[in-house]
Amino acid sequence: MFMLYLAVLGTLGAAAMSQTFTNSGEINITTCPITYYGHKYEKVHVAFNNSKFALCFTGTYEAANQNDCILVSGGTADNGNWSVLTQEIPTGSGIHQMLPSLKHRGQCVNVIPLKDTDNSEIQQVELGNFGKQAILAIKTYSGYTNVDLVADIQVNGNRVSKYVFPTNETSMGVIRDMSGCRMRGFVYMTNTTVSDPSICSTVTCDVNGVATAVSECPPMYHCQGNGSCAFNTMCTLTGSTVIDFVGRVHTVPDRCGYNLMTSDAIQDVRIHGVYRERRLKDVSFLDHVILHLSSQDVNIMLLQGSRVKINGELSEVSTTAKVVHGVELSKGQSGVTAQILGSNYTLSVFFDGTTAQIHLMGEDGAVVHGLCGNSSLDFNQQRVAEHSITECEMQHEETDMINSTASTEWCHILWQDPFTQCRMHIDPEPFVSACVDNLSKYPAVDGLKCHLVEAYVRACHTQGNVSIDSWRLIAQCDASPQALCQDMYCSDHEFCGQGFDGETHCQCRAIFASKYKSMDEFGEPMVCSHSSASINMFCCLLAEKGIDYTTLHLHDEQCKGDIDNETHMVKFSFNRDSTCGAIITANTTKISYQNIIATPNISTVVTRSNKMLMDFSCHFDQPNLEGMAIKMIDSPVIKEFTSGEWNYTLTMAAYTDPGRTQLIELSTSVQLNQKIWVEIKAYGLDGSSILLVTESCWATNQSASNGSLRYDLISAGCPNPADGTIKIEGNGEGTSNYFSFNTFKFSDNNNEMFLHCKVELCVQQGDSCSPNCNNAGRRRRSVPTTVDDGGPSIITMAWT
Repeated sequence: MFMLYLAVLGTLGAAAMSQTFTNSGEINITTCPITYYGHKYEKVHVAFNNSKFALCFTGTYEAANQNDCILVSGGTADNGNWSVLTQEIPTGSGIHQMLPSLKHRGQCVNVIPLKDTDNSEIQQVELGNFGKQAILAIKTYSGYTNVDLVADIQVNGNRVSKYVFPTNETSMGVIRDMSGCRMRGFVYMTNTTVSDPSICSTVTCDVNGVATAVSECPPMYHCQGNGSCAFNTMCTLTGSTVIDFVGRVHTVPDRCGYNLMTSDAIQDVRIHGVYRERRLKDVSFLDHVILHLSSQDVNIMLLQGSRVKINGELSEVSTTAKVVHGVELSKGQSGVTAQILGSNYTLSVFFDGTTAQIHLMGEDGAVVHGLCGNSSLDFNQQRVAEHSITECEMQHEETDMINSTASTEWCHILWQDPFTQCRMHIDPEPFVSACVDNLSKYPAVDGLKCHLVEAYVRACHTQGNVSIDSWRLIAQCDASPQALCQDMYCSDHEFCGQGFDGETHCQCRAIFASKYKSMDEFGEPMVCSHSSASINMFCCLLAEKGIDYTTLHLHDEQCKGDIDNETHMVKFSFNRDSTCGAIITANTTKISYQNIIATPNISTVVTRSNKMLMDFSCHFDQPNLEGMAIKMIDSPVIKEFTSGEWNYTLTMAAYTDPGRTQLIELSTSVQLNQKIWVEIKAYGLDGSSILLVTESCWATNQSASNGSLRYDLISAGCPNPADGTIKIEGNGEGTSNYFSFNTFKFSDNNNEMFLHCKVELCVQQGDSCSPNCNNAGRRRRSVPTTVDDGGPSIITMAWT
């Protein structure tokens, strides 16, 4: 028998703070945090439940929850208190002698005495902080009348151990080590090395709660969960990076076609990948994947938008799989899959427009060549000339720098929950490396961040048979995944991505567009003959200037452009028989055909399309082409406002991305109809019940809030129902909120726009601070909750 060491040593220290609880409570233990089986916790949830005392770390105890809990039979106890005793317990103490696995000194003790309704002492539970380790100590008093005391130790809702102590032991005090490691939901004891057949690995758990595993499966083999290994490997190609079959990460340097995979084990199939630039000239993306069936001389192309071509002809593919030339083709909302079933191997290729994953399974290993192969990589040897454009190896440089710090740090999300449940099946390190590589040199647009994370999630599901739930919420990705630009067609000089308005469009490839941008042109030169004129312009170049080609017309507004659905070029023309309002003049030296290409006159207060007026005239002796496009350069002014006795500060800022990391500055170029996000914050509020409500926001063409032209964005806390681009988030729910809208300018052709917002403070009573915008935009006003600080605050931001 022995006295409870922690209680004895603890009395030498001092109680830093204390807290009383009945039935249940939440305790902040930041002054004495506990590392429980490898996870550090700074709060505990305590509760009495069916004669049990539950001490949990991730929420109140519920039997079905995946919680980390210690359940102790509580006898008649129904209340308790908590305090912290501070006293160093050096290594070599009596506690260390009783628990040889303890390697760190003790730092503090959480002491939780439990009593019954009559205030009689029942028992005492203690959690000791030993750095990366922790201990549990329990002592019972005369008020505890049960024959035994049961302690149930749980991790993720699963029992790790169960202790049954007779009361003649607990009356003297019992102590147990709560240290260990966790990996893939399993718990390993500190300072042990075990062979775990469920992951085909030897796992070592050190004294710091860190587990490491050495796989017993050879390269390109995967654990079956029963100690056996099977040939099961995957190659992931995402953005410009390749994670090959053995987990190495490579970066494709140019815009050529490459051999991704060939193998003597599957002799009839060659898989090629073609790389092209998108928004930047110096960064290539996987553009499409080709399955070449050698014996049949058939090419099956998997394209962006989940489209499939067979020998150059578009083939209809649906969720119902169909077999074409021995290849099973199917399409889901997230991408298209081609699968080849053989006697010894199964080969599948998935492509979503940004990421391709090649999954190979079989009874025996196979030697694989190509970018995905397990041999030394030589890009020159793997380049495929027939799928490479001219001068694809030429290197280009971009002058724009990518601010990538926040995005690349975000990539490490794969090391966090809920992704940790797959860590022992699929190593996240290559996927983190590929994510960092892509986002360090390319902007986080077109859902790229979510594509990079989804590549790991799909590998976990396909290769490791692990489904990661709720990851989209954690990673802030759309709840309903869909391949970017599903079923959309873009021509060879385009790629499909998100435009300034937040919608998906065919965008110009950077190298293609550069030659036209350098000359400020929208397409090819005008063609003039003795009696006609025509000009071809690229829709993607017009779109980049915020011009909708469908609105353009000649002098005669009935004369519009004709779109070529294959090249996405729009052609404007007129001739002698159909002049489209052209003014024709002649003299002894020349004949002139004078026309224009223009946007219609817009009489409304605002417009979200740039105006265009282009001279479209031909002179027999000298063709002439002049172009004009208006470019808005927007610069935010962030103003602070301090009001009344509440002593708070209001700020308003505008951003170009939904994550609100790219602040609009004087140098930022913002296009018409581009989506921007405006955030309003209140700092320095004294009470958490004081909430910020944006009552109204409006734009004027003058700095005064009552300018001659006005356009309402938000009224009574709700978006203008006539403008579908306006979205409001978090209004009346905290001390900050934000809204987004697509930019515009006023019809007076003034490039200045002033944004005004009226805000107020609201004292929370129920949910009365949140506007109810479901009833014709009217806000619920059941309780007068506004704070009287001298009137609503108006904050103004200007663009010029």
